[in-house]
Amino acid sequence: MSRKALKTFLITGVSSGLGRAFAAEALAAGHRVIGTVRREEDMERFASVAPGRAHPLLLDVTDYPAIPQAIARAEAEAGPADVLVNNAGYGHEGALEESSMDELQHQFAANVFGPVAMIKAVLPGMRARRRGHIVNVTSMGGFITMPGISFYCGSKFALEGISEALGKEVAGFGIRVTALAPGQFRTDWAGRSMQRTPRSVGDYDEVMDPIRTARLAKSGKQPGDPEKAALALLQLVNADNPPVRLFLGEDALGLVRQKLDTMRAELSAWETLSRSTDFST
Repeated sequence: MSRKALKTFLITGVSSGLGRAFAAEALAAGHRVIGTVRREEDMERFASVAPGRAHPLLLDVTDYPAIPQAIARAEAEAGPADVLVNNAGYGHEGALEESSMDELQHQFAANVFGPVAMIKAVLPGMRARRRGHIVNVTSMGGFITMPGISFYCGSKFALEGISEALGKEVAGFGIRVTALAPGQFRTDWAGRSMQRTPRSVGDYDEVMDPIRTARLAKSGKQPGDPEKAALALLQLVNADNPPVRLFLGEDALGLVRQKLDTMRAELSAWETLSRSTDFST
């Protein structure tokens, strides 16, 4: 099967944001899409986008026991998934000291454990067919960090690491794994979709107040175009040799390059101490 042939996509979180854009462009290109939604009212709306090729699946990715059977039913109707796009997730904003352990668990449940459960459900079939592409939507926050979103960055760092290691495990089966890391895109991520911990420790006012104000003001004005991100996804899954990691957006590229420069300088500055810990020969 050619990698450029029509495919069946399984995309989580197609009701809004990047997930909706990913699904719309895949359907416009003629592909089939199984799209997960969490509300029954979104099912008919999604199915109407491309009758016969848009297959809504009512599923919360944090309901891990329900995932295998739900995917089996969807694949029986739409065909086996050639491409899994783990897109569903959300952002949490709050200084670490102010944020609760429950908030941390919920962040990882949606952004890490849910995607892993989805992967585990599709891998047996992909492995048997000796083909497939798993795209985990991470973030530039899975490589660079910013104060006030430590839980979010931690979850995306985790998904980046899982993606890279998984890719090495399944490469011999013809399965590709890519971490797709967007910068700031014009979605509801920083608006209604973000969960914000109430402020409680005054010592963090100088750090948190400007960040929260700026992020709210920028919501809906981000530079990234979701439609162009979706077109990039289609190019990615059609590539003969897709990358392990793909950053999207000028902001992501700039911040990642800046961090790499800082890391190189720090490695050099501390190289002697780093090398001092081996047994002497």
